Amino acid sequence: MVGLGRMGANMAERLLRGGHRVIGYARSAEKVRGIVELGGGGASSLTALAGQLAPPRAVWVMVPAGDPVDEVIEGLVPALAPGDVIVDGGNSYYKDSMRRAARLGEHGLHFLDVGTSGGIWGLAEGYSLMIGGEPAVVERLGSVFRTLAPAPDLGWGHVGPSGAGHFVKMVHNGIEYGLMQAYAEGFALMQRKETFGLDLPQVAEIWRHGSVVRSWLLDLAARALTANPGLEGIAAYVADSGEGRWTVLESVELECAIPVITLALAQRFRSRDTGAFADRLLAALREQFGGHAVRRTT
Repeated sequence: MVGLGRMGANMAERLLRGGHRVIGYARSAEKVRGIVELGGGGASSLTALAGQLAPPRAVWVMVPAGDPVDEVIEGLVPALAPGDVIVDGGNSYYKDSMRRAARLGEHGLHFLDVGTSGGIWGLAEGYSLMIGGEPAVVERLGSVFRTLAPAPDLGWGHVGPSGAGHFVKMVHNGIEYGLMQAYAEGFALMQRKETFGLDLPQVAEIWRHGSVVRSWLLDLAARALTANPGLEGIAAYVADSGEGRWTVLESVELECAIPVITLALAQRFRSRDTGAFADRLLAALREQFGGHAVRRTT
């Protein structure tokens, strides 16, 4: 396992609990020690990591998308041999995964792109795994996927050729944007209806059981609202991992309308616009054509 951030470390721990041999490598020696303390092995370099694995080797990479993935792959190629497998379980762009698979194929190496969902809860609940690549290689690592998944026959599968795993995960995250936005707007509307004095944690708890809109995201909303009903101390700034952007760009290329996901992404951008130049221009235009009052800043 290369990359021992919180999710990578949790995945490594789940594999160790399932009886798999895991060697961990990260730039942080402390994170490597964490895997060793759990019963795994540790490596001080990518070469050392490969040297501790018996061929045919499988190296699972969990690092941020983009250049970090390419850097790890370039560091691994000289240390691996034909027949070995590199698995990218991060949120990489699917076109990058297709490119990497072709590049590694030139060296006789296999590549699997595994869209991984489950976040920090995956250690206990298991991970949803969307796998792209050669069917025979997926089958070869089947015991790993069965251990990481919520159940041996649930929550994971080979979805297509190289790139397909990360493509499906990209769309998954786009849908997630839309669902989260809908919950946020619904609860905001109820919070604004002051005359009813609605107890939002109570409403969330009611909806969690038997309602059409129940989901794990609603469970998390209920958890957040119960812990902090007014959401005090939380800035109205919503980041994005990039997968929502890729989903919207793909919809443009395919001429496939996805207005909910597109607007959800736009709302995330809007949350960061503290200056709101567009809104100030709108106010100025209303003043120009209708003489409407404009609120002035000090």
